[in-house]
Amino acid sequence: PSIAGGSDLNRRPGQFLIGGNTREALFSWAALRQDEVDLTFVGHATFLIETPQGVRIATDYSDGSRPSITPDVATMNKAHATHFSYHPDPAIRHVLKGWNPAGGPVIHDLTVQDVRIRNVSTNIRSSQGATEYDGNSIFVFETAQLCIAHLGHLHHTLSPEHLKRLGRIDVLLVPVDGGYTLETFDMMEVLRAINAPLMIPMHYFGPSTLNRFLASARAYFPVEFSDTAAITLSRATLPKTPTILVLPGH
Repeated sequence: PSIAGGSDLNRRPGQFLIGGNTREALFSWAALRQDEVDLTFVGHATFLIETPQGVRIATDYSDGSRPSITPDVATMNKAHATHFSYHPDPAIRHVLKGWNPAGGPVIHDLTVQDVRIRNVSTNIRSSQGATEYDGNSIFVFETAQLCIAHLGHLHHTLSPEHLKRLGRIDVLLVPVDGGYTLETFDMMEVLRAINAPLMIPMHYFGPSTLNRFLASARAYFPVEFSDTAAITLSRATLPKTPTILVLPGH
């Protein structure tokens, strides 16, 4: 793969490049320093986050997309069955739904060892096209001096109140399909408003959808590629300017 400027990335397999810094992608949390977090793109909207103390979190955990190991925490959203599980592994200690089955907003603010997990509610479109208020959650994971946010199945741009509740975001996990979630033009508004140093695409089904998103994104952000779906993040190695990093998978 190549960066936005067209230069080939000169990397060994198992490495990634962010802002000119090449780092080994470590999959084992045991090798992490106290300021490092492992992030693995499992597929669709599911990432595995591993903290320095070994807490494992699966985002938008579903019956069709889940990590090979049992996470300690699973977050889920409800727009489609590809974002939640009817039968989550009973060994998962904390299953956090991004919606309230009884209606109204759901509020999560949970600390598990060295990670704080909280959510910001957003709305979704129902299957009939009506607005379902508070039907989606942006989950935020705070660990190792990093704030990682997963936009879930976002259907609208964010208000100043949403942005205030999110706070500073360092790593943003972004659905880029441009149809089922937010259309690309509006997603660019969200990315520019949050202004995270690192943005990672997800929820794009295949190369053509991803490339359509990247064609628009390059007008605002540099685009880089990783050879591996598992990367190690730290505050010290974040890009100096907001950058999109594509991980293998879809």
